Amino acid sequence: MTSDLKNKRIVIAGGSGFLGLSMAEAFLAAGAEVTIISRSVPKAKGDWKHVVWDGRSVPVVDDAISPESTGNGEGLVASSTTSGTDWLAAIDGCDAVVNLAGRTVNCIKTPDHCDEILRSRIESTQVLGAAMRKVASPPPVWVQMSTAHIYGDPPSAVCTEDSAYGFGLAPTVARAWEAAFAESKMPDQRGVVMRTSFVVGRDRGAGGGALGTLGLIAKLGLGGKVASGTQGMSWIHEDDINAIFARAITDETMSGAYIVSSPNPKSQADFMRTLREVIGMPIGLPAFEWMVRIGAPLFMRTDPELVLYGRYVIPQRLMKEGFEFQFADLEPALRDLYGK
Repeated sequence: MTSDLKNKRIVIAGGSGFLGLSMAEAFLAAGAEVTIISRSVPKAKGDWKHVVWDGRSVPVVDDAISPESTGNGEGLVASSTTSGTDWLAAIDGCDAVVNLAGRTVNCIKTPDHCDEILRSRIESTQVLGAAMRKVASPPPVWVQMSTAHIYGDPPSAVCTEDSAYGFGLAPTVARAWEAAFAESKMPDQRGVVMRTSFVVGRDRGAGGGALGTLGLIAKLGLGGKVASGTQGMSWIHEDDINAIFARAITDETMSGAYIVSSPNPKSQADFMRTLREVIGMPIGLPAFEWMVRIGAPLFMRTDPELVLYGRYVIPQRLMKEGFEFQFADLEPALRDLYGK
């Protein structure tokens, strides 16, 4: 992690989940001051600050709040009688905002859930943009989460930042999400969009991401080929994604959209084979498509298409700009996470 983060004030919006806590820990270790703003209090403990944020409304700034920044980064000061302004004060004078906010896609795609997935991303982005226009000293850089799912689920095509967007719910949400960011970002603000893939990481009391579920399935001997097994699994180690976000904060040449993924995506069958080897499980029973379509919503309460489809993406821009992945290959990445 770059030492350029030392003494920087960073706000992580929607940072109470697995990825946000991982990022907060990494930024703190690099010497930054981190504030997490989110609806829920993080389950894990850390040296970050936490401020409640509903992600959907901007506090009304009146006489109870006044710009009192003197160059020391204090920014807006809220009176004890004015509610909802603490997160606004956290943004004022900070060095960067990282926006991870959005409802999880690990769910059954009912109409209500689809609506929440879309609105939670669009509204939180719009609210952050409105808040930045209210504070006395808006952050100079905004790093915005997006998804590599914007390219859809091509069976075999390898996608880069220049590839065509896909078709379906996730690409539609991603395009709307990035459009909201483009409209919300201030004209003179540097904006970096992170089209992230599947993050493999450690459990911090907020779950270890999807790897926790896949690891459990593999330990039970059920982690074999799903359907054809050729669907792409683009992945990235949490240490690398944290380093990329840190670089986006400090490197003034970074702007626009980046694919954030290992340069070596795997097929689903190869990914699970490697996972079984790392955890020492010789058996991996396969699953037919019909099994997944019945079992995923019934037993896992999730969308079967999350495992039945996938994509191969390559971080073309990061590679051209010389980013060095600590974990470019899957087996060393998983061995690091499992301590083997």
